[in-house]
Amino acid sequence: MRVAYSPAMAVSSRAFVLHHTRLRPVPGLAEIRLHLADDVLELWRAVQVATDDPDADLPYWAFAWAGGLAVCRYLREHPEAVAGRRVFDLGSGSGLCAIAALRAGASSVTGADVDPFAAAAVTLNARANGFRVDVVRRDVLGEAAPAADVVLAGDTWYEARLAGRVLPWLRRVRAGGITVLVGDPGRRYLPVGELVEIAAYDVRTTTELEDLEQRRGHVYTLAPAADEGGVMPDREPAPGSHREAGVEASRDGEQDDEREREDAEVQRDREGGRATLDHQRPERVHLVRERVHVGYDLEP
Repeated sequence: MRVAYSPAMAVSSRAFVLHHTRLRPVPGLAEIRLHLADDVLELWRAVQVATDDPDADLPYWAFAWAGGLAVCRYLREHPEAVAGRRVFDLGSGSGLCAIAALRAGASSVTGADVDPFAAAAVTLNARANGFRVDVVRRDVLGEAAPAADVVLAGDTWYEARLAGRVLPWLRRVRAGGITVLVGDPGRRYLPVGELVEIAAYDVRTTTELEDLEQRRGHVYTLAPAADEGGVMPDREPAPGSHREAGVEASRDGEQDDEREREDAEVQRDREGGRATLDHQRPERVHLVRERVHVGYDLEP
């Protein structure tokens, strides 16, 4: 969530999205069409060139991820979860979950994302599906809970720092009486102990960054805290789980070591990104997978 592009970007975000993607149905959700890309590494390089920023974030907005796909499946089966309600889509990316909420009857949807290309993609994708999504292009994690009845958080647990900020924010949201729906395939920073699983689906992603094309996407609600009268579920983390990092990302030296390893991997990949994209592609894909921490602790 580092994006801070200059307002004087050389290209229009909307034109960039249209140029580098194709409008097509989402696998398993044929009723929704998105502007999707074919090659994440090629697109990432194009983002770096367009923004003149070798450290530009990955183009998450150009792909359908497992957690978001699971949330969409859940809303299709349970439209009552959002029908007639105001919905806030955290880390909206392509706007997939926002569009699914509108299709399920949400009265209004706001998508939040710091990436200007994501903001453009959300607007374009909503329009392609006959809807309008209001877009907030800023980091909302330091703010109070939004004016909403439901918050969707799909695929927000791939990075330690981000997970460590998302969870406290979702707690504040939940404390304000807002329903929280989380979608994720079981990434290492998912705070499983603070969630209650309500559904799971086999989903087909649109990016090679997921370890498997077919994954099991899970949908959760945020468990009520003890001081809200709820009882936290007594669940053991999966073997090798890093969920504690998602619960409190900076609480001990072990997490600091993890961050140092992560930063080193990111830097190696960024340096490689300045070279030819097709050279040693399998190794680059592996590094980028590490960049987004697509290391799953839950069973596929």
